[in-house]
Amino acid sequence: MKITPVLVVEEIEPCLPFWVDRLGFQNVAEVPEGDRIGFVMLVRDDTELMIQSVASVRKDEPAFAPNGASRVASLFIEVDDFEDTLKRLQGYPIAMPERTTFYGMREIGVVEPAGNIVVFAVRA
Repeated sequence: MKITPVLVVEEIEPCLPFWVDRLGFQNVAEVPEGDRIGFVMLVRDDTELMIQSVASVRKDEPAFAPNGASRVASLFIEVDDFEDTLKRLQGYPIAMPERTTFYGMREIGVVEPAGNIVVFAVRA
């Protein structure tokens, strides 16, 4: 089984610098929606993330389109190299400062440009 998150956002373009430039994902597929981007597939190592615009979802499958603002997701991403993640996040607003949890994870959290919560973690 494989699970790939799909973030539904108002606009994809503001999200790409965070995921591609800062975190090192590659944009491997892109589908236009009018003069905007309607869908992208991003990949880094064995991790895949899809981002789809609300307009694209409404056109593709209206039952899955959010009513009003886009939904907010929470992603918990276990990384191999926590130090690399910290470097990539330098200068980016941190919503949850680095911590070590009672369940043995070293974590740091941000809110990405579309408002989704992203927690990066490694076994402490």
